[in-house]
Amino acid sequence: MNEALEKLERTSVPELDEILGIPFKVLDDGFVRVVDYMGNDSSVVQAARVSYGKGTKKLREDETLIRYLLRHHHTTPFEMCEIKIHMRVPMDCWRQWIRHRTANVNEYSTRYSIAIDAAQRTKHNEWRTQGITNRQGSEGLLTAEQGKYFSAQESELQEFTRKVYNERIAAGIAREQARKDLTLSTYTEAYWKIDLHNLLHFLALRMEAHAQYEIRSYAATIGNEIVSKWCPVVWKAFQDYLFGGLELSKHEIAIISRIQAGDKAGALAAAEEYGLIPSPGQEMKRNIEREEIEVKMRLLGMYPPWFKD
Repeated sequence: MNEALEKLERTSVPELDEILGIPFKVLDDGFVRVVDYMGNDSSVVQAARVSYGKGTKKLREDETLIRYLLRHHHTTPFEMCEIKIHMRVPMDCWRQWIRHRTANVNEYSTRYSIAIDAAQRTKHNEWRTQGITNRQGSEGLLTAEQGKYFSAQESELQEFTRKVYNERIAAGIAREQARKDLTLSTYTEAYWKIDLHNLLHFLALRMEAHAQYEIRSYAATIGNEIVSKWCPVVWKAFQDYLFGGLELSKHEIAIISRIQAGDKAGALAAAEEYGLIPSPGQEMKRNIEREEIEVKMRLLGMYPPWFKD
């Protein structure tokens, strides 16, 4: 019988089936859980071999092929796997999440239903201070004593806005209008269906250390508790190449190669040529690209040559 005409069995992942529908808690009252999925590690391999031809299977193991595909950014085979996740997430965090326009989404509607009676609360030792080097992020924490005041204030505000909302609903005001003064800390829920390629892109951005803590918590839970069980070979390759690896630009290669060769003067000249450091005698000003190179150098055990000895 022609192999192409043989009946195909639906792929399944016993480890993922065990947690299907089970919510994983995130933050104080949020969660993520798997509703359904399609495909697994073998589906990525199967899709790739349709392109490469039947003989490929004899030349490399599945894991080797998956790692090759991910390492060289051959993304189409990873799009053959999909997962549907149900989550409860604060509205301000959801605003960041929904910017990833590579998924199918259906959100809980407060036009039709009563708003979820839950809001994210901040513990007194969790109030972050505004970042200085990264203006869109945070750096450091308020003292726990300072935080007590703001946590109490937060509770009062959330309770008051919910009281106002409930009174409007009781008075017969339309839900679409009654909701308008709810805080952004109010939880919403959504179904989120996404393919594995775009999910990995989401995780690479939102698990990163500079991502906001709240969405980073959701991303880490999805990656460590769900994707690791769903596609363990892909997950390991993701950690090795996309999340735990480094990308070097042409400028960075030029500078780092000179440092490795012991050519400090050449490395400084290249950095100056690329506008990363000023000419001798000029003031050293902040340069974001230079700071990014410095981080990579430290990870590689190197000392930036423009630092004073």
